[in-house]
Amino acid sequence: MYIHLGNDYAVKKRKIIGIFDIENTSISKDTKEFLKKSEKNGEVIYLTSDLPKSFIVCEEKGESKTYISKISPATLKKRFKENKI
Repeated sequence: MYIHLGNDYAVKKRKIIGIFDIENTSISKDTKEFLKKSEKNGEVIYLTSDLPKSFIVCEEKGESKTYISKISPATLKKRFKENKI
C-alpha cells in the first residue's frame, strides 16, 4: 500500500521509517544535524513550498530519503493506520 505525502507524491508504506513533526523535532540539535546532513547528501525531497509541517524518513533501495511535507504528522499517521497491508 502507498501513503500520500502531499504534492501528488506517495511512497510505499513499508518504506517509511518515521514520521516527524518538523516544528517540535527541529529544536533538537540531533535533528538539525540529521536534516542538514541529509540535505548535503541530496537525500531531501521537498513536497511543498509552503511552511512544512512534517518530515518523513524512508529507506528506498538501501538509501535514505527525507520528504518535507505540508501535511501534518497526525494526518499522515491516520493515513498510515487506515491503509492496512
